[in-house]
Amino acid sequence: MSAQRVESWRRAVTLRSSASQQGARVLLLDVGNSRLKWALLRGTYRRGKRFAASGALELDALRGDGTLQRLLRLLGPDLRLQVCNVAGARVERQLRALARRAGLRAPQFVHSARASAGVRNAYSEPWRLGVDRWVSLIGARFEHPEQALCIVAAGTAVTIDLLDAEGRHRGGTIIPGPQLMVESLLEHTAGIRRRAGRRIWAQDYARGRAGLFAHDTRAALLGGARYAAAALIATAIRRARELLGTTPRLLLAGGAAAAIAPLVNLRHQRADDLTLRGLAVLWTLGSEAPRPKG
Repeated sequence: MSAQRVESWRRAVTLRSSASQQGARVLLLDVGNSRLKWALLRGTYRRGKRFAASGALELDALRGDGTLQRLLRLLGPDLRLQVCNVAGARVERQLRALARRAGLRAPQFVHSARASAGVRNAYSEPWRLGVDRWVSLIGARFEHPEQALCIVAAGTAVTIDLLDAEGRHRGGTIIPGPQLMVESLLEHTAGIRRRAGRRIWAQDYARGRAGLFAHDTRAALLGGARYAAAALIATAIRRARELLGTTPRLLLAGGAAAAIAPLVNLRHQRADDLTLRGLAVLWTLGSEAPRPKG
């Protein structure tokens, strides 16, 4: 167990002892395709409020290693769970089972809605907007009120969403993340796979220089994927400026953001906890969206 994880747990457990003075405690869970990020909210959420504790776990923590189960038990039976889950129905069942075994009430799973917390969904069928994107829009709007925003989440996929100053979602776009771009080429092109040489590991996407004109196939793959994502972000900002008549603030988040950010020649702000903050807003407002029918 890493020292960082131990410290996060120590802070979380310390808070349990004075729960009666601190108000409701809610464990916010942002469940992605490969990782789970968590934050402990104590009492009412306010703009810019620091979470009482936070951390990240591999998704395997829901299955074999028992890490999340131990955290839930340490935090105590009065804990509530608020969840944004894009990892599918099986993971939802696992989370429900973990909460039940820890003696907690059933988790509350947030779902995309037509409007909530000052944000209006652009999709004609609101439930089709990924819940992680929806909750991030809510978090972004709350933290940056009355501002036009371009929210980029770069992970397994790269999603770009535009929010105007009135809180209207103007739509978004999705492409594969850098790692998925490269893996797709390696899977479907035997010549490129052979010339790329040794296996490309996840950490390779976040380190090393990313020149556009590479001198070997491996570097060409890594650099090309990063530049493709960065170019789309630049195009999105340009089109957003044309649409809104103003340049939106660019917020970058996600595991691949560090690799892409140096190639984005635009002012931007890292905002890796927008989904957790959106969950905190929804919890405080009591405006969790209902599950869509059908």
